[in-house]
Amino acid sequence: MPSPFSVAATDPASSARAGLLVTAHSEIETPCFLPVGTRGAVKGVEFDRLEGWDCRAVLANTYHLMVRPGIETIRRAGGLHAFIGWARAILTDSGGFQVMSLASHRKITPDGVEFRSPEDGSKHFLTPETAMDLQSAFGVDLAMALDICPPFPAERDEVENACALSSAWAVRSRQAYKGPGLLFGIVQGGTHEDLRRESTSRLVDLPFEGYAVGGVAVGESKDAIRSITAFSAALLPADRPRYLMGVGTPADLLESVRSGIDLFDCVLPTRNGRMGHAYTSEGEVVIKHERFKEDLGPLDPACDCPVCRRHSRAYIRNLFVLRDFSAPMLLSLHNVYFYLAWMKTIRAAIRGGRLEKLRAPEEGKIA
Repeated sequence: MPSPFSVAATDPASSARAGLLVTAHSEIETPCFLPVGTRGAVKGVEFDRLEGWDCRAVLANTYHLMVRPGIETIRRAGGLHAFIGWARAILTDSGGFQVMSLASHRKITPDGVEFRSPEDGSKHFLTPETAMDLQSAFGVDLAMALDICPPFPAERDEVENACALSSAWAVRSRQAYKGPGLLFGIVQGGTHEDLRRESTSRLVDLPFEGYAVGGVAVGESKDAIRSITAFSAALLPADRPRYLMGVGTPADLLESVRSGIDLFDCVLPTRNGRMGHAYTSEGEVVIKHERFKEDLGPLDPACDCPVCRRHSRAYIRNLFVLRDFSAPMLLSLHNVYFYLAWMKTIRAAIRGGRLEKLRAPEEGKIA
């Protein structure tokens, strides 16, 4: 059977590559950013818009969907695509991140993780087999093995234990997964290169269709994130897609692409949009700042998204001052569009041999 992933172009000055990942619901041009729809919806951005912007894939989360609405509702709907009304590819995180983010509500055992929902107190036990059964029933295109995501900072022995358990669960996940989608293994190891190498060595012996770099952007410095991303990516097979989980800013994406990463997800576009932050070709705009009160220019003069074509900075700032619910939605729309357009620019630069000259918007707030 031919591989679902192929590389069409490479960058001679870095490890970047442009490729195509074929899934049951869409062909994903890489490098690709997946908007985050944790509970089955990208906050503030309708699926019609995403389709119009040629978004090929979104992310959802197995743990949250297991808790609410629950597997039976999704199964009766005909799968996750039918339930949420999205006909293109879906990637699901298995729930490993919640092992860290819900640390006060969970108990880890060799068999799996017992969670107590912080919303209603209900108990849920997630094992590698359960996570695979859920993702199979959801019918997702890209599924993740269940892993342990250690926090930062953490003692080395805690990271070692997380790696050992993640490796054991990767074997169980691979054995239990019945499809229909592609299954990814997840590299862990914190900021320890030797643990990353060991984790990768165990994973590549298993027949995963892709590999993810997990356990980054959980509190480390930006230099550490980029260093461990580059180190981990170089260890992964060149003929499989590489997915960096939970990263990052436009500059992070460019640097990670240069390290050989193909897929990304991050909550920053919508989360920061709700907080009044907009990503632009000139840097980050904090729209609630007083200086934009009389600014009748668009958020980004170089952007052709619906928000920039129609509204001024002064208008959007006024909506935030009024606490109108459309204000965070407008910035979320702009930010997601900006990220999708940025990845399209990166793909074109790789194919055109221009990536070395491409510069990301300056990081840091400009207002």
